[in-house]
Amino acid sequence: MSNLSEYMKSEYQRMSKVLGYALVTDSDQGWHAFSLVAAVRLKLSERASLAFATLTSLDGETAIEVVSAAFEHAGYPLPTFLDPMSEARQWASLATRPERKAYALATYEALSIEDQIAFCDHISDVKLAA
Repeated sequence: MSNLSEYMKSEYQRMSKVLGYALVTDSDQGWHAFSLVAAVRLKLSERASLAFATLTSLDGETAIEVVSAAFEHAGYPLPTFLDPMSEARQWASLATRPERKAYALATYEALSIEDQIAFCDHISDVKLAA
């Protein structure tokens, strides 16, 4: 029987070593290293297949927990105390795109007509300045 590594691409050999490192250390650092190397060494379709195979090996509840942990979101904006704009910008930097869109639209809709007009004027001015 031949040695499989003779037929493996060098990228796959390196990935095998990094996977071994992650499994042996079982640490955040090891798994983070695996993630970084996979992003560079494997094609998108290979990473997607690896993720799919791994997720389908888990029970449903654990798979949902893993996906939720991988795609953290900012959650609800917290009440502001001193500087609402600064705190809003901080929240927005942590929020996912769907969160930002949902809260932006809901906030806009909650404004008075006068404030909506002022907001649209402000956005138009910002576009012109750019």
